[in-house]
Amino acid sequence: MPQPQVIPHLDAAVDAVLARVPGDIVLGVPLGVGKPNPFVNALYRRIAGDPSRKLTIVTALSLEKPVGKSDLERHFLEPLVARVFGDYPDLDYVKAQRDPHGGGLPPNITVREFFFKTGDYLGNATAQQDYISTNYTFVARDMLLQGMNVIAQAVAEQGSGERWRLSVGSNPDVVFEVVERFAAEGVPLLKVGVVNRQMPFMPNGAAVAPGFFDIVVTDPAGTHRLFGPPNGKVSTADYAIGLHASSLVVDGGTLQIGIGSLGDAIARALIVRDQHGDDYRRILASLCPDGLDGPLPRQTGRFAHGLYGCSEMFVNGFLQLIDAGIVRRAVFADAALQRLVNQGAIDPAAVGPQTLAALREAGRIRSPLRVADVDFLRRVGILQAGVRLDGRDLVLGGLRCANDLDDPAIGALLGDRLAGGIVMTGGFFLGPNSFYERLRSMPPDQLARIDMTRIDAINQLFGGHPGDAELRRAQRVKARFINTTMTMTLLGAAASDALDSGQVVSGVGGQYNFVAMAHALPDARSVLMLRATHENAAGLTSSIVWNYGHVTIPRHLRDIVITEYGVADLRGQPDSEVVKRLIRIADSRFQDGLVREAQAHGKLAAGWTVPEPWRHNTPAALDDKLHPWTQAGMLPAFPFGTDLTPDELHIVTALKRLKRATRHPVELVTLALKSLWEGREAPPAYLERLGLAEADSFKAMFIRKLFAGNL
Repeated sequence: MPQPQVIPHLDAAVDAVLARVPGDIVLGVPLGVGKPNPFVNALYRRIAGDPSRKLTIVTALSLEKPVGKSDLERHFLEPLVARVFGDYPDLDYVKAQRDPHGGGLPPNITVREFFFKTGDYLGNATAQQDYISTNYTFVARDMLLQGMNVIAQAVAEQGSGERWRLSVGSNPDVVFEVVERFAAEGVPLLKVGVVNRQMPFMPNGAAVAPGFFDIVVTDPAGTHRLFGPPNGKVSTADYAIGLHASSLVVDGGTLQIGIGSLGDAIARALIVRDQHGDDYRRILASLCPDGLDGPLPRQTGRFAHGLYGCSEMFVNGFLQLIDAGIVRRAVFADAALQRLVNQGAIDPAAVGPQTLAALREAGRIRSPLRVADVDFLRRVGILQAGVRLDGRDLVLGGLRCANDLDDPAIGALLGDRLAGGIVMTGGFFLGPNSFYERLRSMPPDQLARIDMTRIDAINQLFGGHPGDAELRRAQRVKARFINTTMTMTLLGAAASDALDSGQVVSGVGGQYNFVAMAHALPDARSVLMLRATHENAAGLTSSIVWNYGHVTIPRHLRDIVITEYGVADLRGQPDSEVVKRLIRIADSRFQDGLVREAQAHGKLAAGWTVPEPWRHNTPAALDDKLHPWTQAGMLPAFPFGTDLTPDELHIVTALKRLKRATRHPVELVTLALKSLWEGREAPPAYLERLGLAEADSFKAMFIRKLFAGNL
């Protein structure tokens, strides 16, 4: 492979790109933490200052350090952001795009994203108009359609000289398919790798020779802290949803979960299930009106065989499950071997003559062994690494035996256990700072069990090389693909990425792919989770509705739906039963209205009423069930720690209460009167943190009293 042009300065790298790509530049950069922010900013500034050139950026999930919307929030966030995000450089195009009053993006620069950071671009006309709605597996195709001619990516490095290696780290998700597709079409593509020494070096599918890139930038200015959002608080509703979801996960199966408090809730619930079985069953039983052996029997046992993680996003919850010994079911890159492991004919932890016999009986190898057989057996650890074929003999150092599987002497050439097993497959990662540090310090043998790889190999069964679908089917047994949604209709359609107005909240990402894959695999299930209610300008609203003006997952792909109040198994059910099951898990304050609407549209019999056991779906009733377990430490608010100090947690809780009250005038007046009557004062350090220590206006004094009352 040819060697790249190694450039030690960002500005010189920009010069090289502008020289090698005359005219307009269409730059592709990965989603999330794989962006080389300093390089992107340098190129952005150069073209912003040169109206004769145009720049189009095609990307997704552009991350920005939190910025408060009020003076209180800004005062609170500044020291926290400095501590948690350090020298992470915000992207210039994000700042410009989010500040239309400051002029917005320059007229010669366009940004087209296919996935937004949740809710960040609602009402932003430029971002909404330039959004590309697409499945994750179509991104490489769509980048070609956009005319992309440069791709730039943050990379990790290892070694030097002839041993110098690079890893695309967090984001092998799209880059390999992009490069292959462009080469197949004969379309020129300049590939730029920017070394970030904070990026964990991920082996396996993410590792590449330096020559994979045309330009490698080694400027120390390309190194900075990765975007590390702190773990969010797991609420009572989140825990209820996570507990329900965890009871659908089958031992020996496959798991996909996402980021955020719901992902953390599932991971913690799985750990409780594995380590505190009796308590887990008691908690779960309190949440299930139809019992643990209802229409959809719950799984409550330990993970004797473990799980295999297969998810487009490798998140902190998965790392916690790996460390807890739950995500440990290894899969292997050979369909015949994987099937034999699934059947129990081969034990990955104990290689012996029976291993060879099973492979021989399945037709995967033959006796005498062929060269390809020996290569395969060495690769998977069945034969020791030094075994080679020499004429009619197998040789290992001074040992020599006949190339005959019936000869007992071959046992001396066997390894101890299967090699190359993968317990976690991901396309990109995102997590708190502790997550990245764990990856950077993980022993090589443990890190080798994590494979960051292509999205087209994760999010679908088909595509790639012949036989890949067969291998993926063998690996992804008993899969539970668990995703979040915002709104469910009573007929089973889900809106997960946008509002009925067309305003995009986030993006489709891989959700459709995983839902479709769950229907394509014989023993898989798709699970969509949502909180039963949400608050908006209109007040408290049900997340389960009769109809909605936007759909991400059509109702013919309905499967399992979870709210904090239960599980609705919708697969293969008639419309009337789908309606009943979703109403059962709706918030009880909205159930009667949903019944009337379904009946008015002829989808529910006139005499049907909500069964009594499901008439008590309220936050208060849920809190009564789970609060004791929170107090006992079984369901902690931050199951995997937090970057916030105890004082910061106290302050942020009060600020959230205050923010909620400002949306409800009656509540705000009540709170204000209570605060003034009780005459409470906040600790001086809290007031100093929020810029309220020297409150000298009526407004500042009023806010100070409200804040103290909320403590």
